Amino acid sequence: MLSIWKEFRPSILFLMKFLGIYLAANVLYGLFIESYKPWPDPITETVSNHTCLVLNTVGYSTAIAPHPTLPSVIIRNYGNSVISVYEGCNSINVMIVFLAFMLAFGPFSKRKILFMGLGLVIIYLLNLARVTFLFWVAESMPDYLYFVHKYVFTAMIYMVVLVMWYLWIFRINEKPVVSG
Repeated sequence: MLSIWKEFRPSILFLMKFLGIYLAANVLYGLFIESYKPWPDPITETVSNHTCLVLNTVGYSTAIAPHPTLPSVIIRNYGNSVISVYEGCNSINVMIVFLAFMLAFGPFSKRKILFMGLGLVIIYLLNLARVTFLFWVAESMPDYLYFVHKYVFTAMIYMVVLVMWYLWIFRINEKPVVSG
């Protein structure tokens, strides 16, 4: 048993750190979300506002409105409700997963902090594009909205996170990772 601990100690410690950070951040985020009920949180409102800004820039006439009964923001086009943006649509959960990995993986450095900041910006912008595209799908191909929302964009956003982790581990990290 002791030899297993010695062999897998770095991996076990990484997983413990990752899970601890992930769980703590999710609990804090959950408390943050709950503190705004029955209204949407300010981060979700910001994502909705930025989505409207992008949509209006490309020719739509959108505006946001709070959902009358749910903690979400409705994005409307010419007064018609098109999509509802919930707290799960604001990319914070994906950011938590990204940061938990980065914080659990190796020591801090200036490069790591810059990479984490860049990663958060990439995730936010990708999510903004996601919500914008979901609006377009809801307007032009509503039968595909569920599939695109549930599967296509979930896979896409997590693939980008995996690519960023890969880049950090094998390309950007100052300390090379020993394999095999």
